[in-house]
Amino acid sequence: MQPIGDVDSLRAVEAVVIALHGEESLLRAAGFAVALEAQSLLGTLYGRRVSVIWGPGLNGRDGLLAAKELERRGARVRLVNALEAPAHLSGDDLVIDAAFGVGCSRPYVAPAVDSPVLAVDIPSGVDADSGGLLGEPLRATRTLALGALKWAHVDGEGANYCGEVRVASLGLDFPLRHGLLEENDLEGLAPRESHDHKWRHAVQVVAGSSAMPGAAELACRGALAGGASLVLTTPRPPTPADRLPTEVVRTHRVDPRVRALVIGPGLGPGSRRWLDDLPIPDHLPVVLDADGLRRKIIHRLRHHPLVITPHEGEFTRLTGRPLSPRRIPDVVDLAATLGCVVLLKGPRTVVADPDGRVRVITDSSPALATAGTGDLLAGVIGALLAYGYPPLAAASLGAELHGLSGRTWPLASDFLPVLQRRRG
Repeated sequence: MQPIGDVDSLRAVEAVVIALHGEESLLRAAGFAVALEAQSLLGTLYGRRVSVIWGPGLNGRDGLLAAKELERRGARVRLVNALEAPAHLSGDDLVIDAAFGVGCSRPYVAPAVDSPVLAVDIPSGVDADSGGLLGEPLRATRTLALGALKWAHVDGEGANYCGEVRVASLGLDFPLRHGLLEENDLEGLAPRESHDHKWRHAVQVVAGSSAMPGAAELACRGALAGGASLVLTTPRPPTPADRLPTEVVRTHRVDPRVRALVIGPGLGPGSRRWLDDLPIPDHLPVVLDADGLRRKIIHRLRHHPLVITPHEGEFTRLTGRPLSPRRIPDVVDLAATLGCVVLLKGPRTVVADPDGRVRVITDSSPALATAGTGDLLAGVIGALLAYGYPPLAAASLGAELHGLSGRTWPLASDFLPVLQRRRG
């Protein structure tokens, strides 16, 4: 997992390294990392034309040191002072944006370019903490975050200007309170334990309706793919048996032996009174999705390990106000207000717990906006809760597993086999 933090926190970590090794050492490491990233973009450097837009601060010095390394490797480098730059730069194979970086405090209007752009740390003109725009930044093809990710790489309007984001840690030991999940975070998932007693990782799914009978099926399949040893379902009204996986057991009550409960996919508004009266064992971990996302139910389950999984419209209904361009603070606020883990689904999925810890998942695709994928996700998270994962870990690992599995498949049912293989 890649750490995410604000500028002041990163500067505090940098200050420790500078005190030990000096500022020049850190700058050289940054400049070298930028040069290597430029080479990664271009493939070969010899004879390639690279313009480096540099400014008066440390970001500009990173750019100048990168320029020296690029020249040493055979690139034809043009230095462009950000304060005197022309309105248009042309004829380049690559433009490196090292104008202002995280220290930008003034409106910046970048020159127009017709080549790929590598941003050093953050596109100049993007506020690194808020993701807001200061002027007219360049849209980067790739951004090399120095030290650690900043909030603007994953949130706010500025995130749309970063392109592909990579990280050069520069040897900085940044605290891991907030993070961006990566594929290798799934390597530590608890393996399936097929020899175990069937109830050890059992999940029950309360889902489905006459209007949406497939929701129960997909949520159950998600739980099975996520590793559940046994899946029970309580569909409303009873879903035809041929719509459910053969491994799923039908029941009309919540079995006290299950280890996690998934409530909501496809239930429909007519289930509200029935759901309000549904007996739920104390302290059972619960995932609430879709029609389970009501304040009354959330309050009832406030002492349970609880994950709620709204999309944008459901989030707005819960809060009574539209999402702001900065989604992360909104999710953090709702998690603190409700006292549970909140997973906001979207192109950049955001997960927060009541203590304010944040996880971001960007490994997704447009396929995950298709019908049924949220039902699958609820089932996967339920399975991880049944394995004993705390709600924040279950939600974030489940979203990463779900996102990676859905990258190349347009329908929820299509990527189930991929999800099962990734789960192991």
